[in-house]
Amino acid sequence: MSFPALIKSAAFIATVIASTFSLNGQAQAGSGDDVANLNKKLANLPGLPPAMGASEPRVIPTKGDDAMYHQSWFLDSFLNLKEDFAAAKAEGKRFVVVFEQRGCIYCVKFHTKTLAKKYINDYIRKNFAVVQLNMWGDREVVDFDGKTVTEKQLAARWGAIFTPTIIFLKDDLTGFEGKYGPPIEVARLNQVGAGTVYDMFVWIKHKIYKKERNFQRFHIERINQRRAMRGEKMGTDGKPLKPIKTPG
Repeated sequence: MSFPALIKSAAFIATVIASTFSLNGQAQAGSGDDVANLNKKLANLPGLPPAMGASEPRVIPTKGDDAMYHQSWFLDSFLNLKEDFAAAKAEGKRFVVVFEQRGCIYCVKFHTKTLAKKYINDYIRKNFAVVQLNMWGDREVVDFDGKTVTEKQLAARWGAIFTPTIIFLKDDLTGFEGKYGPPIEVARLNQVGAGTVYDMFVWIKHKIYKKERNFQRFHIERINQRRAMRGEKMGTDGKPLKPIKTPG
């Protein structure tokens, strides 16, 4: 099953509004809050990376024998998720599981368009440990509760029904022993647009969800920052953009 056709929309605002993601299984809607206030509250938090960077040189993924694209830095593990999580945490990285499948045009775009941008690839590689799974695969995976299942069984167990599905785990699983899937997640993303993917990874890395659970608010302000950096004049609210000091 491929990602819904809504992602094909060329309308920029429609793409923003329709970005498909969930927080602990709950879809989050956009907000009409004042953009300037959101900028002050979220997108200018100290330590955030710039809203965009250098796309070149492009990062070229490899295509495996499984007919799927791969990043050289994705985890090459024994697929014991609890062990992989612990190793990532020891390195100061957040743990992410990505379900993909062969023939998925959005998975291809994720690798050849979004992750091909140097600044996005660099940021994710530096801050995240990513395990890539085949939604219909037969490799054995040890889930967080210790149960051994195949990749396709894990996808069903976690309720991953689209590809790609990017799942962000909590930064600390203390108190969640024996849990798996949604109870130990922060969010999951089915969008593959560069801005949405980048902003979500930044949102997770800097734990902005602990300050504001509505990702869309942060995302819209980051869009306005990118517009300002490109010299555009109007924000997503149709009002003139004010100069923005890019953090990072």
